[in-house]
Parts: sequence; C-alpha cells; structure tokens
Amino acid sequence: MKKARISFRSLLKTAVSGVLGMALILGTMSGCGGSSTSTGGGAASAGSSAAAGKSDDDNFHITIKLSHVFQPQEQVYKTMEAIGKSVTEKTQGHITIQVFGQGQLSVYNDSMEQVKRGANWIAVEEPSYLGDYVPDFAALVGPMLYQNNDEWEKMQDTDLYKEMQKKAEDLGFHFLSMNYEFGFRSLCTNKDVKTPDDLKGMKLRSTESPLFVKTIEAMGAAATPMAFTECISAIQTGTVNGFEGSESTLLGTGAYEVVKKVALTRHFIATRGAFINTKVYDSIPEKYRKILDEEFAQGAKDCRAASEKDEAGTVEKLKSLGVTFNDVDMDAFTKSCDKVYDWLVSDKKCSPDIHERLLAELKKMRG
Repeated sequence: MKKARISFRSLLKTAVSGVLGMALILGTMSGCGGSSTSTGGGAASAGSSAAAGKSDDDNFHITIKLSHVFQPQEQVYKTMEAIGKSVTEKTQGHITIQVFGQGQLSVYNDSMEQVKRGANWIAVEEPSYLGDYVPDFAALVGPMLYQNNDEWEKMQDTDLYKEMQKKAEDLGFHFLSMNYEFGFRSLCTNKDVKTPDDLKGMKLRSTESPLFVKTIEAMGAAATPMAFTECISAIQTGTVNGFEGSESTLLGTGAYEVVKKVALTRHFIATRGAFINTKVYDSIPEKYRKILDEEFAQGAKDCRAASEKDEAGTVEKLKSLGVTFNDVDMDAFTKSCDKVYDWLVSDKKCSPDIHERLLAELKKMRG
C-alpha cells in the first residue's frame, strides 16, 4: 500500500485549528462565571451579575444626579453638597451623587418627571409638585397652615400623611426626606403690606407651582412664574414688584439689594423634599441604601438646625442692610387664602375634606 503524503501546510493547519478550538472551549467555560461590572445606567442595569468571587454588592456602582434651584450661599445648597459628598465617600463610590444647584439641570415639574420616568435622579423640590400626581399633596403644604417646623414634621406621623405617601410611592416616588426646612415664606417688596388690599396692582415673582401662583393671586397680587435666577433683574426692570420667599433666600441671593420691605405673612412653610424613583432606590443593595437613607435623614436635621440657628442672625443682618420688617393682619390673609383650598378641590381634584382633615390634625397637635 502506498503511504499518503502529508504536507507541512496540512499539519500546520490542523494544529492551528486544534488550538483555536481549545481556546473557544476555555473561553465558553470562563464566560459562565466571568466578570460583569454593574454601572448606574438605570434601574435595570444596577443589579447585573457580579464577578466571580465577589458579591453583587461589591460589583454594584451607580451615579445619580441631584438637582435643585438653590444658590451657594443658601443652606439647602450647602446641605445637598454635604450629603452628596458624604454618600459618595461612605459607600466608597458605589453610589456617586453628582449635585447640580442653581437650576443647572431640570428643576420643578421637569425634575419630578425625571424621577417618575426612572432616571438615576434625585429631585429636591417643594412638596406641592407631588400634587400633580397625588393631588392632596398640594393641600398638605397649602397656605396659612403651619406655625412652626415641629407641626410640619408631626404631620408626617399622621395616618393622613402616610396614606398620601403610600400613593406617591406606588406611582414611583420614594421619599428620602421631606424636611429640608429653611424658615417660612413671606412677601418681599418695596411697599408696606399689611392687608390683602395692599397687594392690589402688584406683580410678584412665583415659582411654577400652581399652588404658589394661586396663593399669590388669592392674597391680592398678580403672580408671575419665573426662575429665581431671573427674579432680581425682573424687579430692577419693573417686570415684577417683588417676590414671596424666606428671609434666608432674601439674604443668600442678594435680593435685599433690590427689595427692602418684608411683610411677615409666613404663608408657606419653606421646605424641600428629596425624591428618587422607587425602582432605582430598590435596585441599590441594602448596605448602600442604608447609608443613603442615613445621610439624607441626617442632612435634613442639619439643614433645619442650621436654618433655625441662623434665623435671628439673618434678620439682624438684613436689618443692617436696610431691610425693614412688619407684621400683617393674619386673620385677613388666612381668610383670603380659603379660596385656594376651594380651588384645590374643584380644579386640582383634592379630596373634598382635605383642608378640614389637615386643620383637625393641627388642632390636636396644638391641644
């Protein structure tokens, strides 16, 4: 029998095929237990598989943008900077919070929509913006309700509040805190205002919140919604005659340079909530979520403490800068705002008895 001739080229081809085949087998086996780093592209990506020999917690990373409107001199701005830094450090970068103040990114309704859609996002907003999703929240922070911060925080322990919070959670809003308090909101103008009649013919800057717009109108002025970054120039040009806001805002933004009179209506509690999408929150491993909860809760306490400590000093500083303060006819302003609650029921679909229920809870607190 004649022996088959095997060329060197054939031998080489066979050897290479064998090596490639073995590499493919080993690669497939390796892929069964291989590494996959989770990054914060969204709630779905946040819980992807962990590397071999590591837990899901070790492999989890998420970057969250936090947006608010405050200026660097204001306490809420400082608080959010501190929270963002602390969460990032204490989770060793497994949660990275990027803080954007001064309205650099989406704010107000747009910011809440980012949360609703499931973005890696924390909205720091006035609680009335929840009223677009759960109407009774607009009444919860309605005008002429609270006399101090304690009443606001005690309200959150009531069954009434918890019912509302549950509805918001079911719609995708997880509450990190509702208590970034910085005083009460009053009327800042260049006119002596003591009764609603004194506001006739005046135009006041307002946030975009329908509740704020309606309240200013109920008190007797015309509301002009705009970003606060536009407010000072709007006063200078006569587009508006002032704004409603807290003493800390008046000082911290430099608005005291263009308005010199504060009528102490204290018509709204000045507070912010911090909201994150429920699914995004739930996707975070428990040990990092615990840090997130603790830091936002502590931040709220620090914000309130700093604001209350600075309140008297803020007023004295404003007085030294030429700002004057006057009391108002509280009964007249309270009565003028009753129509706001009627509007909340008729137009915003709040529960018909929501105002009465809120007042009943406050009456119990006050004894």
